[in-house]
Amino acid sequence: MTGVKQYDAVIVGGGHNGLAAACYLAAGGRKVIVVEARDKVGGMASSGYLIPEAPQHLVHPCALDLMSLRVHPMMPRELQLERHGFRQVDMDPGYVYLHPDGSSLVFGRTAAQTAAEIRRFSARDADEFLVLMKLVDAFIDMAIPMMRVDPARRNFGAKWQSLQALLKHRKLKPDLMALIGSPAYTSIMERFEHPVTQSALCCLLGAAGPIAAEATGIYFALLGFIHRFGLGRAAGGMQTLSDALAARLRELGGEILLSSPVAEIVARGGRANGVRLAGGGLIEARAVIATLHPKMALEMVTPGTLDRRTLTRVALAPANAHGASPLKVDVALSGQVAYSRHEALRPDGLSLRKSVLLVGTADAVLDNFRCAARGEVSPLPYLWLTAPSAVDPGQAPPGQDVAYLYPVAMPVEPREGWDAIRARVGQQVIDHAARYMDGLKDYEIGRRIEAAPDLAARLNVHRGCVVHIDTSPARSALMRPAAGLGGDTLPVAGLFLGGAGVHPGGGVNGLPGRIASQRVERFLGR
Repeated sequence: MTGVKQYDAVIVGGGHNGLAAACYLAAGGRKVIVVEARDKVGGMASSGYLIPEAPQHLVHPCALDLMSLRVHPMMPRELQLERHGFRQVDMDPGYVYLHPDGSSLVFGRTAAQTAAEIRRFSARDADEFLVLMKLVDAFIDMAIPMMRVDPARRNFGAKWQSLQALLKHRKLKPDLMALIGSPAYTSIMERFEHPVTQSALCCLLGAAGPIAAEATGIYFALLGFIHRFGLGRAAGGMQTLSDALAARLRELGGEILLSSPVAEIVARGGRANGVRLAGGGLIEARAVIATLHPKMALEMVTPGTLDRRTLTRVALAPANAHGASPLKVDVALSGQVAYSRHEALRPDGLSLRKSVLLVGTADAVLDNFRCAARGEVSPLPYLWLTAPSAVDPGQAPPGQDVAYLYPVAMPVEPREGWDAIRARVGQQVIDHAARYMDGLKDYEIGRRIEAAPDLAARLNVHRGCVVHIDTSPARSALMRPAAGLGGDTLPVAGLFLGGAGVHPGGGVNGLPGRIASQRVERFLGR
């Protein structure tokens, strides 16, 4: 192997977690290289001009909102990303629910503001909401310290913070445990009486998964995050975050290799030695961080290195296991959309153009997930929609818009196959959205539709699961992605997982990459 360049660490995957891991290592003086299969960095945290008919309309093919980064804001500060062009734009209000009857409910920046909205429909529901939020806030107080640290470490400081929160809220413990362990849908329906309140909460929490499943009460954390941290967007589009990470990495002396798919994570004698590229090149390294889906990562390891049990365990880790996955429909528009019907019925004259709008009913949320599990598309609308260009006008030509339509629960594997139904379902989504978004159909220039298998092929993600491994208490901390694979040691010494499939999970925050970099530092230090 004479002449092969040596690195301290090679990072497989140039998404934001891979770039973050590389930056942290490079900042510590390590020699690192990021290897990315596509022709640009970013992965799911990217944006670009992807509609041929509309070359000036910026599209976000996956992540758009910055909630998780506000909950865990360490990465931008520690890596000095603002110096490299990353800036957040606040959204207020961030989320607004739209009911089919024309009414709307704003999720405010505080629990009191949201309760005031609910009070317009039911005083009892408003009072009940404030009681619920005491439980949610207690959960957030206990959870956040442990979300930010490596679950394989002792973490005395984080555990002390969580214990203090538990002692502070000890009288709430029975109710809190019941909330977390129950289906989110059950908790919503037993607490609230008005269909607008019920539907608003179902539509919000449904974005995390099927709310009728057991132990989905953890999804209520979304409410706590909204009230405590709010919502933001990357000015100039999500690509600016990934580009800022890439610029910081290069500033620190790190390297990035684009258009270079990895064919093999090379292992000899039970130890990772680097990666072999599909084109035949070899990159040697003392450690390897794989930020792609854990299944794909372990299947890249030199054959015979990992036992069948380990490979089966990670292959069967739940990834859209409930059968549902979001569909993504982007529409370039020659004019600006409006929401006149719902705005006209509001008492405060609030403009809804800059918000993320939640469309559907409690029944629609349940039906969408049930149909998806059967390989069918529900006829009932349940989707999130927004116009990113309303918040950041530079993402479209003057006076024009880009529509971001996000049906939450579409079948991963429809009976007829996506090739047969993609265009028809895409039109159904636009028809549903047009009932709320004025001008959507009249102004259309072009559209882009991406279903689960499309995303899976584009980004090498198992079953198109945007969080890699489904979110649940059973798949958290050391159990994420699976038993024996969530800690700082894997069956292959020097190989580390660093994407959304490990703690603390999905979301744009860089924490999996940050934790992976710390694990590599400890490994190299030994």
